[in-house]
Amino acid sequence: MPMTGSVFWILVLLATVTSLGTAWALGANSNSPPFAPAIGANAISTMRAAFLIGILAALGALAQGGSISETVGAGLIDGVAITSLAATAGLLTATAFMAFGVYTGYPVPAAFATTGAMVGVGLSLGGAPALDTYRRIATFWALVPPVSGTLAYLTATVLRRDDIPETVSVPLLAGVVGAIVANVRLSVIPAPSGAQNSVAGFVAGVAGAPPVAGVDPAVVVVTLLFGVVSFQYIRRRTQQSVDKGVKTFLVVLGSVVAFSSGGSQVGLATGPLENLYGTELGLPGIVLSVLGAVGILGGAWMGAPRLLQATSREYAQLGIRRSIAALVPGFIIAQLAIELGIPISFNNIIISGVIGGGLAGGSAGVSRRKIGVTLAFWLLTLVTSVAIGFGVYRAFATLLGV
Repeated sequence: MPMTGSVFWILVLLATVTSLGTAWALGANSNSPPFAPAIGANAISTMRAAFLIGILAALGALAQGGSISETVGAGLIDGVAITSLAATAGLLTATAFMAFGVYTGYPVPAAFATTGAMVGVGLSLGGAPALDTYRRIATFWALVPPVSGTLAYLTATVLRRDDIPETVSVPLLAGVVGAIVANVRLSVIPAPSGAQNSVAGFVAGVAGAPPVAGVDPAVVVVTLLFGVVSFQYIRRRTQQSVDKGVKTFLVVLGSVVAFSSGGSQVGLATGPLENLYGTELGLPGIVLSVLGAVGILGGAWMGAPRLLQATSREYAQLGIRRSIAALVPGFIIAQLAIELGIPISFNNIIISGVIGGGLAGGSAGVSRRKIGVTLAFWLLTLVTSVAIGFGVYRAFATLLGV
């Protein structure tokens, strides 16, 4: 039996409110870590950091959130479209898992909960598993801990070397970050195909230079230019004062990581509504992006200050070097996930980075038992969210007779 008009609009409202609440929770929790080291180092105040997190994460959601949102909304199940009822069931399931994690303190990754819930409701709709997508996501998730840990280990090792002064090591990291920023694809930069483009890609398109050995020379030039400018800026700051230079880099690094976090996390809240907003309601994609950005902005401004105060103390105990070592991989992996459209939980990357950075100093800083419990909850979240999402949709469908 088809849903009546009133039931449909009630579900639209419920799904929208739930999506907004999920984005709020992500803004308050998942987007807070980037600025915690800067606060711990007294480079920025808590309230100013919360303000910047909200703005930057919201901008990231608007400029980069589309790819992961599309994967969550349409790429996890074949043969069916996610209806308003399915979107509501999936969002409620995922949000319940996140709330459980917040209130109990257990590590419940948002990406695992949302992905599992949407797979569950999709299967309950009668869809077929998107096995190729699952393989891509599973491979990426499996590689995150070793890659993040290795990058953090290498970063921390460089920062700890006595023969490489901080007036060189910190600017070098800034140069790497700047070079990557030049190639970050944004929806606000036009591309010939109509898709997202990067600064380097845009300049290359305007220049029209022929490729050399398959590489566009304009992209190389712009990438190097961004890297050199970033290196020189932080280099001058560290030469004036190592302390001020490091603090400046912490704020800059926190800014780009917060931007990336917004782009990588918003799709977890907006993805389930892709078909509802785009097909059933016929709304342009920017409406859904704005919804997610508003939720993240509100969560950061209202919920982040309290969490920032707690996490900044933890990062202060880790030390500046280890904090930087954890954030650099976070930026790189988040951008890679956005490029590939892979839903990820930002906190998972940070945890792996913290462990890798600690190993450079001779200790992971996290007990093996805690690591084991974390991995177990990640897997448990994924499996149970599929089952519960399946059951919640089936219960809703039975109750409403659809």
